[in-house]
Amino acid sequence: MKVVDGSITTPRGFLAQGVCAAIKKKDKKDVAIIFSPVKCTAAGVYTTNKVRAACIDISVNHLKDGLAQAIVANSGNANACTGEQGFEDAITMANLTAELLHIEPSEVLVASTGVIGVFMPMDRIEAGISQAARSLAPDGAHNAALALLTTDLATKEIAVEIELQGKTVYIGAIAKGSGMIHPNMATMLAFITTDAAISSQCLQKLLKESAAKSYNMISVDRDTSTNDMAIIMANGLAGNPCIDDVTSEDYQILKQAIDFINISLAKMIARDGEGATHLIEVRAINAPDYETARLIARSITGSNLTKAAVFGADANWGRILAAAGYSGADFDPYQTDIYLGEEKMAENGMGLNFDEDNARQELEKENVIITVDLKSGDCHATAWGCDLTYDYVKINADYRT
Repeated sequence: MKVVDGSITTPRGFLAQGVCAAIKKKDKKDVAIIFSPVKCTAAGVYTTNKVRAACIDISVNHLKDGLAQAIVANSGNANACTGEQGFEDAITMANLTAELLHIEPSEVLVASTGVIGVFMPMDRIEAGISQAARSLAPDGAHNAALALLTTDLATKEIAVEIELQGKTVYIGAIAKGSGMIHPNMATMLAFITTDAAISSQCLQKLLKESAAKSYNMISVDRDTSTNDMAIIMANGLAGNPCIDDVTSEDYQILKQAIDFINISLAKMIARDGEGATHLIEVRAINAPDYETARLIARSITGSNLTKAAVFGADANWGRILAAAGYSGADFDPYQTDIYLGEEKMAENGMGLNFDEDNARQELEKENVIITVDLKSGDCHATAWGCDLTYDYVKINADYRT
């Protein structure tokens, strides 16, 4: 696998565009379309929040046959908690996109992100969809990435190249996410494209498992969005033999590359958490099983007290162990060691006479690594989060206005 300079349109055949429809701001791109003229196998994973935006239900329904050709997305308005009108507006977005691209509405997936409980300004959104559809291009990927952003400070884009049975295959992706980030997918969005040929059944299994170890392992603020969605489309233009066996070598090669894509995007989302100054990486190691490691790692990244301690460069290891303790995992705290970078803070659940200066230096790094050694097995899991700063409160205190 090789990382290449590219994005969502790096795989053969994919076009994209992002435009300004003035949904919330007059000078911000906020409507995007991603399109393959060739029909794709496709798969999706979505928020498990019982409060779901209309776009989630529509996309789930449109993906029942495992096929799609386009994604239409907007930022600035989540179209969540908007009743029947919101559902009709999301249907209109799919229908208009399909009409402009000369495909069936069922081949269009819909995504939205932004303020909850506000009706969509459909006159502006429809104008934006029309403009984006007319200007789709291979070089429209960055504009599409920009159109997804809300409080994000940077776009999240990546592309890789792999080889499957002598055929060069590309995978590209864009994502957004900064606040309301605590995905629990079976306000982040991730769209992945590939020119690999793969069955929809294999693609769905691949994406679900990949999301579990990437997007579902990040937390900015413990808030699971109403609009979380990750979609992958594969148009087969690479010409590789179609992957239809999850035990095949080709499936494993493609899965490894897509895992890399999704983990990379997940880390970008965590680092770009609202007001964040540090990426926090929590490694739970030597656990009796993966689920124990996963619960502990994710609980620590979601701990507000731990996140605040990282912001203040306070080596308060007790908060880390406490977060592991309420994770729901079954482990022995009196057999647990805690490290901050290379500095050992606690052994067998009790504090050590560690070097405060070394610990502070670890906390002042942009990427802060916390390791929890359970010493009870050989399984491990990694989760990512960010520190909790004053700016997080400032951003969310007036987000709607």
